[in-house]
Amino acid sequence: MSQTGLPQDYLKDIHLELQKKWPQNKTIQLVFHGHSVPAGYFNTPHVRTMEAYPQLVLQALKEVYPYAVVNSITTAIGGENAVQGAKRFQQDVLCHKPDVLFIDYSLNDRKTGLEKSRHAWEKMIKKSQKQGVKVILLTPTPDLTEDILDDTSPLEQYSKQIRNLSAKYRTGLVDSYAAFKQMKKEGKDLHAFMSQSNHPNAKGHKVVSQLILDYFFENKPE
Repeated sequence: MSQTGLPQDYLKDIHLELQKKWPQNKTIQLVFHGHSVPAGYFNTPHVRTMEAYPQLVLQALKEVYPYAVVNSITTAIGGENAVQGAKRFQQDVLCHKPDVLFIDYSLNDRKTGLEKSRHAWEKMIKKSQKQGVKVILLTPTPDLTEDILDDTSPLEQYSKQIRNLSAKYRTGLVDSYAAFKQMKKEGKDLHAFMSQSNHPNAKGHKVVSQLILDYFFENKPE
C-alpha cells in the first residue's frame, strides 16, 4: 500500500492515462534510479537488462495496456550510492521528465551511513515532488551475507528509514525487504532468488516487479 491509500489510488492519474488511445494519450515516463539491481546486474559483471525489474514492469504494463506509450528509463549505475545519485539527479534523472520515479539505493547506502543516506533521499524526493513527479521508494532486496530475519541488521535499519521517508513525504512504497523476509519466514530458500549474494536473479526481480505492479492494476499477469 502507498501512504495515501490503496496502491491504485496513488497512481490514479497514470492509471487513467494508460487506458487512453491515440490521439488522446501521451507518453508515460517511468524512471528507475539507483544502483546495480535496477541497472540489471546479475552475476557481476553480467547485465541482464531484459530480466531486471524495470523491464519486467514495462513488459507487464504493455500486456495490459496495448494502446499506451510507456518508456522504462533506467538511470541506475552499478556500485553507486544515494549520495552519488543525488549529485547527478537534476541532469540525469529529472531531464527525462518522469511521470513516476522509483528510487532503489539502500544496498550501497550502508557505506555512507543512515544520516547521509537519508539526506540524499530527501533531496531527491523534494526535487521530484516540486516538479509534480509521483515518487515510489523501494526498500532493498536481500544481501545473503546478512540475516534477513535479524531485526537489528543494517538492511533492516535502512528499510525502516525508507518506510519513514515514505510516510513523511507521502510517497509510494515498494517494500521488497519485507516481502523477501516473509518468504524466508515461510521457509523459502532465498538462494533460489539470487544470482549472487547481493543481486537478485530473474526470479528475484520478478518478486520486485510484482510489488511495483500493484500500483498499476489489481490483477497482475502471471
